[in-house]
Amino acid sequence: MSQAYALIDGFGLDKLQCIDWPREPLQPGEARVSIEAVSLNRRDVLLVEGVYAPRLHFPAIPCSDAAGRIVEVAPGSARQIGERVVAHMFPLWRDGRPTSEKLRSGLGGIANQGTLRTEMVLPEDILRPIPAHLDARSASTLPCAALTAWSAVAKFGQVGPDSRVLVQGTGGVSLFALQFAKLRGAFVVATSSRPEKMDKLRALGADVVLDYTDPGWADAAKRSTEDGFDLIVEVAGGADLDGTLRLVRPGGMVAVIGVLSGARAQLTLPLVLMRQVSMQGVTCGSLVDFDAMLADIEWHRLFPVVSDVFSFADARTALQAMSGNAFFGKIVVEASGA
Repeated sequence: MSQAYALIDGFGLDKLQCIDWPREPLQPGEARVSIEAVSLNRRDVLLVEGVYAPRLHFPAIPCSDAAGRIVEVAPGSARQIGERVVAHMFPLWRDGRPTSEKLRSGLGGIANQGTLRTEMVLPEDILRPIPAHLDARSASTLPCAALTAWSAVAKFGQVGPDSRVLVQGTGGVSLFALQFAKLRGAFVVATSSRPEKMDKLRALGADVVLDYTDPGWADAAKRSTEDGFDLIVEVAGGADLDGTLRLVRPGGMVAVIGVLSGARAQLTLPLVLMRQVSMQGVTCGSLVDFDAMLADIEWHRLFPVVSDVFSFADARTALQAMSGNAFFGKIVVEASGA
């Protein structure tokens, strides 16, 4: 038996229980991984609350991100016991464009159980070596938030030294986007509302840091560029989206990633049409994208920003913290062997 946090008979944090979970049999092409660290995403909170996947079947283990060590392999496997690995989030999304089937395969969703447990069996070909300079805590932050930010900045945004990028807030995706944009030499404007977080954004390399509670912050942001931003990493959505469009240069892009301010928005369409602005939804990426991002991280020795680390026994407290706005970067739960 291993241990897992699972929703047993309904949604809600109070329904999330730590239980004994049967040891899964190992099939050819699979590996058993001792989970050392699990990082949390907003998606995980929404799943527990019943918002993300309201037709979820119970029992259901949440969370999509994990890093650990291989403890068992099937006969004929080329993988090594003891290998430090991080798992790609979408087992069926190996390459190419997303499809409904590929996206449904996400860990911690409708089709597959999640990672908030001490052990799990995974297809060995979606496991990747942890970059040598990172521990399991840092590596666990890479499958969702890091890959989403990398896809927005490197794949879709094509950010380079002449690019001007705006990132919003201090969650995991926003900080990874800041880091990846600075790796490419871009000019980056970041926002927060707390002085201590603003100082940390500057320490990470943000060229301009603005207080988004200041009514004039948007004008100040645009003045810092010649004609608006080449890329805006949009994590708020809702009513804020129309304001975001006014900050993009003609021909620029809004990478729509989050809906923290609401799932619906009214748009002034001429801001999109007459200025040829692209709006690109971003949900993580393929296994090929994951490989490219990991190579980028290893080459540049990028270190993810980990805000808080909780024990496995305090996983529910970690999810509560994820619902708040006090963290800076990623929240991680340590599991077995960490």
